[in-house]
Amino acid sequence: MARTITVAAAQMGPIKSVPNPGGKEPRDAAMKRMLALLEDAAAKGAQLVVYPELALTTFFPRAMLTDADEIAALFEPESPNGPSIVESPHLKPLLDRAAALGVDISIGYAERWTDDSGSDGESKTTDYNTAIYYAAASQSVLAKYRKVHLPGRTHLLPEGSAQQLEKYYFTPGNMGFQAFRVPARHQAICGMLICNDRRWPEGWRCLGLQGVELVLCGYNTSDYKPQDPGGVEEQTEMALLHHHISCQSGSYTNACFGVHVAKAGVEAEGAGGGLIGGTVIYDPMGRKVGETATLDDELLVATLDLDMCKRQKSTIFNFANHRRVEHYARIIEQVGVEEPPEV
Repeated sequence: MARTITVAAAQMGPIKSVPNPGGKEPRDAAMKRMLALLEDAAAKGAQLVVYPELALTTFFPRAMLTDADEIAALFEPESPNGPSIVESPHLKPLLDRAAALGVDISIGYAERWTDDSGSDGESKTTDYNTAIYYAAASQSVLAKYRKVHLPGRTHLLPEGSAQQLEKYYFTPGNMGFQAFRVPARHQAICGMLICNDRRWPEGWRCLGLQGVELVLCGYNTSDYKPQDPGGVEEQTEMALLHHHISCQSGSYTNACFGVHVAKAGVEAEGAGGGLIGGTVIYDPMGRKVGETATLDDELLVATLDLDMCKRQKSTIFNFANHRRVEHYARIIEQVGVEEPPEV
């Protein structure tokens, strides 16, 4: 029996920046849109719907907020003993409807994790850029991933520049790149990446070494930065090129499907307010299964034959036969570039 899964990539158009970007109104509006995409996906036979990175809010790392309450409003609080993300009032309507429809969900959000399990009894709060896989059958989070490769900086660039401040808001993820099985008939081996992670082959290969068949990746990617060379059209074209190179090569070199889902369009006026689209699915041969055509809410649905992964995994990318780990030490021992000496 063929191992197939029908996946819906739920691209979202812009969530407009407002004075209080984490407030109830923008989240409610975003939730209505996500629910509409979910209903459409279910009607088309989707078993899994994948939403973008930071799907509940505008892409707030484009600005440096300093008010603690305003920042806190952007995050979903979680802790070992509760609260849990499945009970978040901002996300629960979507998860409840997904459970009723029998459709799994993968979605990105800003997580504020509070851990009070230390020996000194003091609580420690850490903020992450996070995605979860929610299983409808068990009505539970099957897997969680925290973004590892945070782009940007912790300080502002000169006025008029497009800001990327994820290092200001988030801590690099501490869960590594862990694959997991989905307990359904297809038993898909899945993994998650978030945005900038897709550009780093190390994350892909960690998942590939676990036999991953389906990589899920939401993203918010700028279309134009005034401080960089080139105009809006040229930079947008280049951003899309780099996006597709990363997604295509990751799927090809790890013999897996990749589902990459954008939050797209102009979220805020001025520098850094626009995001590329290009929601896309690639197959294990590096071929494009489908791509969205707009910068709005748009659904891309495809039925994927997971057994397609087997040929590449057993031939050219048969890791057991062809990897030579004795020569890869530099990859894990070295961080920055070390050039050979001049001659």
